[in-house]
Amino acid sequence: MLELILPAAVASAESFADVSESTLLPAELEALGGARHEGRRREFTTVRHCARRALAEIGVPPVAVLPGERGAPVWPRGVVGSMTHSAGYRAAAVARSTDVRAVGIDAEPHEALPPRVRGAVTLPEERERLADLAADCPHVHWDRLLFCAKEAVYKAWFPMTGRRLGFTDASVAFDPAAGTFRAEIVGRAGAAGAAERTGAGERIGTGEPPAPLLYEGRWAATAGLLLAAVVVPPAPPSGIGRIAPSGRRVER
Repeated sequence: MLELILPAAVASAESFADVSESTLLPAELEALGGARHEGRRREFTTVRHCARRALAEIGVPPVAVLPGERGAPVWPRGVVGSMTHSAGYRAAAVARSTDVRAVGIDAEPHEALPPRVRGAVTLPEERERLADLAADCPHVHWDRLLFCAKEAVYKAWFPMTGRRLGFTDASVAFDPAAGTFRAEIVGRAGAAGAAERTGAGERIGTGEPPAPLLYEGRWAATAGLLLAAVVVPPAPPSGIGRIAPSGRRVER
């Protein structure tokens, strides 16, 4: 299912059933440590099994995928990727950094957000758009899908910036017919991102391109599952100009 919303340059693997902890590599077992919650152990194990399957598709031999800063997965050199899990579903997506700059994926149960959560993660203009979407396409829980899309955006954003991104730091709009969405980084995060750009479109003090402020992604929905993915293409050579990318909780 996940491969349907990812470009060919991105390899993915998913699982609807958990695997044994015997599939973990020694360093991963050490990282998992004394985690007592059985569900947490299953998630950690199976999503790394998915990661190794996806890595194999791009020619990377089995390697430990350890949690790094804020729990973000640490990928082998030259690889970018993202992991996600939801009830009964685990998945990973990876690509060569020469082909893709960043990947973000997220999975959520296909059910409405609790009202208090909905109010905390949406912007006023998003709530207006959600009302229109609910009227036109009531078979999709658009508020949960918006949450899912913002998670995917964050998972792409954080490895490029090392900065947190709040739910109200991104404004998301969906195209129901095309199965796509667009996310714009706004608020303080957007202002900070704009401020760090030089006239040549580089990140001040680094010579590297800054993270995009606009993300385009794809989504899919089944009766029980929502998926969202964003893929940021490679940065153009220095001086060519701004990137036009092709997407919060970080998987641990």
